[in-house]
Amino acid sequence: MKQKINQVRVLLDALPYIKRYANQIFVIKYGGSAQITPELKEKFARDIVLMYLVGIKPVVIHGGGRAIGDMLERLKIGSHFIDGLRVTDEKVMEVVEMVLSGSINKEITALLNEYGAKAIGISGKDASMLEAKPIDMQKYGYVGELTKVDPQVINKLIAEKFIPVIAPVASSNENGHPGFNINADIAAGHIAASLKARKIIFMTDTPGVMNSEKEIIHTLNEEQIKTLKANGVIDGGMIPKVDACLDAVNGGVMKAHIIDGRIEHALLLEIFTSEGVGTVIKS
Repeated sequence: MKQKINQVRVLLDALPYIKRYANQIFVIKYGGSAQITPELKEKFARDIVLMYLVGIKPVVIHGGGRAIGDMLERLKIGSHFIDGLRVTDEKVMEVVEMVLSGSINKEITALLNEYGAKAIGISGKDASMLEAKPIDMQKYGYVGELTKVDPQVINKLIAEKFIPVIAPVASSNENGHPGFNINADIAAGHIAASLKARKIIFMTDTPGVMNSEKEIIHTLNEEQIKTLKANGVIDGGMIPKVDACLDAVNGGVMKAHIIDGRIEHALLLEIFTSEGVGTVIKS
């Protein structure tokens, strides 16, 4: 009986957040171990479906760097990185699109549908939702910088009670162009801003943004981020994540969160508890 009462208390504690976030758009950037570990995949799907069933409107943007690397290796196509970006020629771009828009996107969509959601997978190329230009064609190839985000198709899917699952591939305004490989973190930040989402949440393989003593920083703003970058405390793969958070909050998103996707049900802990997990970035 005591266990049942505790379960009811958990539900009652979550009730204010359920009421607060009903009908609000939440953008989730799905990546890291949560995207490749079978048990964490399952828990992620359940978390998204629960959010969906209590009235939150989730939009999922996913990465797929490891799967792309594995496929390139299997196909014996050479690949290398400069400044943390995968140099993308036409052959690599073909594999990027095949993996992101094909296998990964459809796997996530199928998993969400299996657990009772109504999810639909799309690419940033669909309806020219994402358009881009090269960051530096000579240096990085078809790695793009977003020039346009049109949320119309996403809003229509949300209105029809779908969960959009988006692969970060962008089109060009040139005919016959193979498209652009877009950093999934940056794509998520721009998409969240275009939707005026209530929150954007980045699922990562780190507890959050850490200070120089490797302690989690629970709250940050733009000025603090600039200082931490200048001091080298924020570096490497965390830079595009905090930049994407700033893109989102400066574009009208209320809060951006960086959480540890290796924790079971990290999404629900962040959304439905007062303590939360990870780092919150506010405007």
